[in-house]
Amino acid sequence: MKLWKKVAVVGTTLLATVALAACSGGSNSSNTASSKSSADTVKGSVSLWVDTTQVPFYKTIVKNFNKKYPDVKVKLTQSPNGSANAKTDVGKDPAKAADVFEVPNDQLGQLAESGYINPLSPDAVKTVKANNTEVSVTGVTWKDKMYAFPFAEQAQTIYYNKSKLTAEDVKSWDTLTSKGVLATDFSNSYNFYPIMFSAGTELFGKDGETLKGTTANTEQGVNALKWLAAQKNNKGVMQTSNALNQLKSGHAQAILDGPWDAANLKKILGDNFAVAPYPTVKIGGEEKQMQAFLGIEAFAVNSHTDAKNQKAAAALAEFITNKESQLIVYEESGQIPTDKATQASEKVASDPVAKAVMVMSKPGYSTLMPKMPQMATFWDAATPLINGAYNGSLKESQYTAKLDAFVTRISKAN
Repeated sequence: MKLWKKVAVVGTTLLATVALAACSGGSNSSNTASSKSSADTVKGSVSLWVDTTQVPFYKTIVKNFNKKYPDVKVKLTQSPNGSANAKTDVGKDPAKAADVFEVPNDQLGQLAESGYINPLSPDAVKTVKANNTEVSVTGVTWKDKMYAFPFAEQAQTIYYNKSKLTAEDVKSWDTLTSKGVLATDFSNSYNFYPIMFSAGTELFGKDGETLKGTTANTEQGVNALKWLAAQKNNKGVMQTSNALNQLKSGHAQAILDGPWDAANLKKILGDNFAVAPYPTVKIGGEEKQMQAFLGIEAFAVNSHTDAKNQKAAAALAEFITNKESQLIVYEESGQIPTDKATQASEKVASDPVAKAVMVMSKPGYSTLMPKMPQMATFWDAATPLINGAYNGSLKESQYTAKLDAFVTRISKAN
């Protein structure tokens, strides 16, 4: 389930302009209804969008929901173009979109600003804050208001063949790529824009919500591009659009990937499967922790849901992200829960993939993807910058000017 990977490599488009007043049902300006009400008062008919591969196990989760809320009819279908494109699919016609839909946290700002989702109720906010990790709560909060129910933390890690590389080897990029070959894709800015964070730059400020807060056009940003350019001649780095195949064939001994591919990687590597947090990298003459993007996968409630079904939609969104539901999602797809108790359970805590992702979720190892509406522009602008530095089409003499242009482009108010 390559949620952000898909966003990074496919050109994004802005939400279609929709006259909210003209949509059937209209936008509900009040907070999303709380599902704290007793089950017998929650009635209605709601629709739910999830990613295609998730439909089978969400059927089980919906059945569990109906045991508690028998008077709510749920229509479960796959998202038209996947959760990575939720903002576009909802924006085409909010009144026809699902009442509850899966969405990555970097799209929440644009959805909120467009009026397609409402803040959660005070009771729901309390529940989310009490049960979920602090970073996931931050991930679904925009301008001090919570807009979605989190259920999974997503950060890439290193997967490697432990018969070829040791745990010590993969702690440093230089050691890793001198003793083995790492297959990866530099044309995917989701993979390598975070080198900018390792170098010391910020994207939309420390809080990820400051329009003029990007500091990529600095000496640190130039150092990051120089590091990317140097990888072109690194014999231990293989550029490929299919790292899994290179690992399977034995041409590579390590890859950068997310928990969504863990099951496939275990099959490929078998007894030689191993996983670790990102290594350190040398940038600007200093050893730095290599960073990844941290994404929070969540469910939001459509503000254009009929008023009579708002309470049912909120109840559904809260239930399918509770502890029991998150455990099912983890068991079926490997997604790392945001629920603190679930993370601490023996099953999750003893999982090497989960442990590596949870380390990567800590400050200094990853940067939470901003929720700015300008993120759509960011993905489009970052790809040629990162890939251009790697493949040499962007010359070192151009770095400063290109970084200035990049920052200017993503810092414009929508």
